[in-house]
Amino acid sequence: MLKRKFKLRKFVNDIPLNYKFFLIFFVGVLLPIVVIHLLVMDRMSELIKAREEQNLEISLERARKDIHDFIDGGVAVSHALNTDKTLYEMLDREYKDQLDFYETFDEQLRNRVTSYIPVNNQIQRISIFTDNKSIVNGGNYHVIDDGVLDSDWYKMWENSGNPVFVAAYRAAEANNTASTAPYLSVIERMDYYDYFDTYKKLLRIDIDLSKIYDVIMRENDYLNLYLVNENNQIIMSSDSGYQRGKVDAYPVFQLAEDDNQQDVHTLSIGSAKYVKGWKLIGITQGVRISKAMMEMRLYISALAAVVTLFTTTFIFIMLRSYNYRVKRLSRHMQKVTNEKFDLIQIDEGRDEIGGLIQNFNMMTTRIKFLINNVYKLEIQKKNLEMERVRAELNFLQSQMNPHFLFNTLNAILVVCTKNNYTDVTDIIKSLSKLLRRLLSWKEDIVTLEEELMFIEMYLKIEKFRFRDKFEYQFEVEEDAVHYKIPKMSIQPLVENACKHGIQAIQGVGMVKICAFVVDGRLRIVISDNGKGMDSSRLKEIIMSVRKENSTGISIGIRNVYRRLELYYNDQVRFDIVSTPNQGTTVFFEIPIKYLDQVV
Repeated sequence: MLKRKFKLRKFVNDIPLNYKFFLIFFVGVLLPIVVIHLLVMDRMSELIKAREEQNLEISLERARKDIHDFIDGGVAVSHALNTDKTLYEMLDREYKDQLDFYETFDEQLRNRVTSYIPVNNQIQRISIFTDNKSIVNGGNYHVIDDGVLDSDWYKMWENSGNPVFVAAYRAAEANNTASTAPYLSVIERMDYYDYFDTYKKLLRIDIDLSKIYDVIMRENDYLNLYLVNENNQIIMSSDSGYQRGKVDAYPVFQLAEDDNQQDVHTLSIGSAKYVKGWKLIGITQGVRISKAMMEMRLYISALAAVVTLFTTTFIFIMLRSYNYRVKRLSRHMQKVTNEKFDLIQIDEGRDEIGGLIQNFNMMTTRIKFLINNVYKLEIQKKNLEMERVRAELNFLQSQMNPHFLFNTLNAILVVCTKNNYTDVTDIIKSLSKLLRRLLSWKEDIVTLEEELMFIEMYLKIEKFRFRDKFEYQFEVEEDAVHYKIPKMSIQPLVENACKHGIQAIQGVGMVKICAFVVDGRLRIVISDNGKGMDSSRLKEIIMSVRKENSTGISIGIRNVYRRLELYYNDQVRFDIVSTPNQGTTVFFEIPIKYLDQVV
């Protein structure tokens, strides 16, 4: 076994590298692609057939439902008119003359029937027939005469014995009695009220056949549809429209007895008595499935070609990368023999060849380093030492500056305390705390409580500045202080209120900071009773705040707005309200679901 393994390894090792790559490509890539291509194509053919069968069933059911709804809508209107007591009364009435009928017609009958048609657009016409000779024949109301009694539709309804009957027939056109037209009608006897039975009354609702034809043509991409009545006669089809007059079934329906019966789909129109025996028959168009199969084969073939082209290109690139780097390495090794220690300036990669190139570069670099002048080495060491000392001095200086500032403030504080300058002492303490907080405030997100403490220190300094001319007030809900917000997101707004609001008024200025949670949002409000601004100035500031790359106007407010927008995108609400000589209010709201909370 070991001997065989050794021979196999020897055989493989003796194969040139180019042939090895070709074998890897053919056996490991091309052959699996072909096999998978054939298997996937076979499986996809089955899936496409199953999908198309499902689409055909959906198409047939969709057409059946629409046609059933058309007929059912006509039956519903027929029932509604059949229960109209006033209509019965008008039809049972004996009219003295035509004028008497027309007066009743204008008052009661004109729109009583036609009002149903706009709501049920599948209804083409509604006709009421009665043997009351005193009504004027025409429009929607007709006298039952010999012509009606001899008509196909009347005979079909009379022979059916059903109170509600759906009939398909041909009759003279309403506007041209010389030619005939196809009709599909819902016919119902009007006998709902027994005490209005002086005259015979019959209701006929004509369905618009173009609506049914549109439904059949809509599904023509999937099926050739045939609407067949209870006598197995074709009423409507996609290839010849309305057909009538054949006693025997259309020959295509005999396919159910042949081997191709799976190509015929039959579905009953409905279970109601008036459509009993009516059905919708669909004949599959083999072109659709063949087209889907052809598209699938083209797609899979194209995909296989793309994958083959990609893998071929990939193998070529891999082989070329190997040859290129090996040749470069061989060329530079030849230079070393001539005492030329040039580095291989290429992207060596991380594979085994890349490791060889890296080792070669390290070796040549080491050799060049060993033969460098000691003087150059000493200069390099001195330069490195100087950089280290300079960095250390910068670090000590950065440590010294804050300490110098705080030492100076502490010295002033001692002098003020000795001289009993109480106000100055308090303000220096606040300033010292303010500066310490700024220097030690490393986090960018802080609790609202910390932000308000910082603002309070700032306002104490402003209070010292304005004396009795300035007051401030906090109204903060306890539930709000534990939410975290970006630091310095309130202070610029407070500073703006002090600087531009109350500084220019004569009376006592008031700055008020409110924070509370309402409707799932943290609301921060900064208001003052300062000079305010007119609408044009306010609009200018709002546009400047919300405009990108804006400078010079309300930079503090804009910085707050931009930071909130960066943190919370379009979820933050920010607005400014101002009235001249009454004050300005700036507020923003952040959904609490975007805020962290300290428990």
